[in-house]
Amino acid sequence: MTTSLSTPDARRDFWRRFVRLLFTIAGQNIIVYGVNLLDNIMIGRLGDAAELAISGVFIVNQIQFLLQMIVHGISDGTVVMCSRFWGEGNIADIKRAAATALRFAMILSGAMLAVALAFPRPVLSIFTDKPAVIDEAVKYLRIVAFTYVFFAVTQVLLGMLRAVESAFIGFVNSCAALVVNLFLNYALIFGHFGFPALGIRGAAIATLVSRMVELGIVLVYLAVFDKKLRVKPGELFATDREISKRFVKVALPVMASGTSWGIAMGLQTAILGRLEDSVITANSIASTVFQIMSVFIYGSATASSVMIGKTIGKGASLGSPDALRAEIRHRAGRMQLVFLCLGTVTGIGLYLCRPFILSFYDISAGTRDLAMQFMAVLSVTVVGTAYQMACLTGIVRGGGDTRFVFINDLIFMWGIILPSSFLAAFFFKFPPVVIFFCLKADQILKCAVAVVKVNRYRWVKKI
Repeated sequence: MTTSLSTPDARRDFWRRFVRLLFTIAGQNIIVYGVNLLDNIMIGRLGDAAELAISGVFIVNQIQFLLQMIVHGISDGTVVMCSRFWGEGNIADIKRAAATALRFAMILSGAMLAVALAFPRPVLSIFTDKPAVIDEAVKYLRIVAFTYVFFAVTQVLLGMLRAVESAFIGFVNSCAALVVNLFLNYALIFGHFGFPALGIRGAAIATLVSRMVELGIVLVYLAVFDKKLRVKPGELFATDREISKRFVKVALPVMASGTSWGIAMGLQTAILGRLEDSVITANSIASTVFQIMSVFIYGSATASSVMIGKTIGKGASLGSPDALRAEIRHRAGRMQLVFLCLGTVTGIGLYLCRPFILSFYDISAGTRDLAMQFMAVLSVTVVGTAYQMACLTGIVRGGGDTRFVFINDLIFMWGIILPSSFLAAFFFKFPPVVIFFCLKADQILKCAVAVVKVNRYRWVKKI
C-alpha cells in the first residue's frame, strides 16, 4: 500500500530536510564548541598560569556539563513530543509542551546556581584535590554560574524551534554569541581596547554576556520573526495538566539519563583529577577538540530524533500502520549507514589534526604528549559514538522509547565503565592513557546493543 510517506517525492523531501537540519545543527555546534575551543586556547596563552587556568575552567565546566546534560534531557524531551505534534499539525500542544519544559529548566538551573554560589569549594573539590586548581576554578565559577538560567531557557526554546524545523535561528544565535565571546575574551583576558586584564575572570564575564545575548536573540525571533508557532508570552507560562503528565512520562527518562550521564562524567573527571596535574590539562584540551570535531555526529542524533518523530506523527495521521512501519524501516536503515560514515570521517580528521591544534597551546612537553594520546583514543572511540549515540538518542528516543536509553546508559556507565576505570586508576595504577581508554570504552560496547535495538523496530511508542 502506497502512502504519501513512501513516494519518491516524500523520500527526497525527507532526506532534503534531514540534511538541512543536520548541517544547520552541526553549524551551530561548530560555533558553540568553537567558542569553547577559543576560550581554551586563549586561556592557554596566559604563560606560567596557563595550565592552572585551563584546569580550573575545565573543572568548573563539569558543573556546566551536568546542567547541560539535564537541560538537554529536557530539551530532547521537548523535541520528541513537539516533533510528533508537528507531524500531526498540532501547534497548540507544541506550545503547551514547551511551557512545561521551560518550568522544569528554570527550576533546575536556578537550584544549580544557588548551590554553586553557596558552596563553591566543596562542589569543586569533588573533581580534584589540587588546591591551586580549585583556587582558579572558584574565580571562574563565581561569575559563570549566573549563565545557568540563561542557558537553560535558551536551550528549551531552541528545542521547540528545532522540533518544527526552525533550526536556523540556533545557527544565527551561535554566530552572534561567537562574535561577542571572541571580542570580550580577547579584551578581558589580556586587557586590550582599554579593558582591564582579568585573566580567567575575563573569560567568565565573556561567557555570561554571550549567554545573555543568545537568549535575547531567541526571544526577539519568537516575538517578531517566527511564523510557524506565533507564540505569545503568556503561552510560555501556561499550565496544562494532561500535557504535563505526558511530558513527564516522555522527558523524565531523558532527564534522568542526562543527569546520570552528567554525574558520571563528573566522576570520570574526579578519577583523572586525582592523577598528576598534567592529566587534567590534557583531558581538557582533548575533550574540547573532540567536541568541535564531532559536531556532525551530535547533529545527526538531533536531526534523526526530529525527523523520525515527525515521520511517526505524520504516519499516524494518515492512518496506515503497515505503510508507516515499512517506511520507518527504510529510513532508519539508511540513517545507520550515514552514522557510520560520519564516525569514520570524524575519527580520521581528529587523529590527523592533533599536532596542528596542540601547536596553539603554551603547555609542557609531557602535557602535550598526554593530549596526543588521549586524542588518539578518541579518534577510535568516536566511530562507536557516531553509531550508537545517533541510533539510541536519535532514532530510538525519537520513536518514543526514552526509557530504554536511560536503562542502557545506567548499565554501561555505572555497572561497567566507572568500576573498571576506578580499578585501573587506583588499584592496578595503569598509565593515564589506559585509564582514559577505559573511561571511553562504552562508546564501542554500546554499538552491539544499538544494532540489535534499532533493527528490531520495537521502539515506536505512542505518546
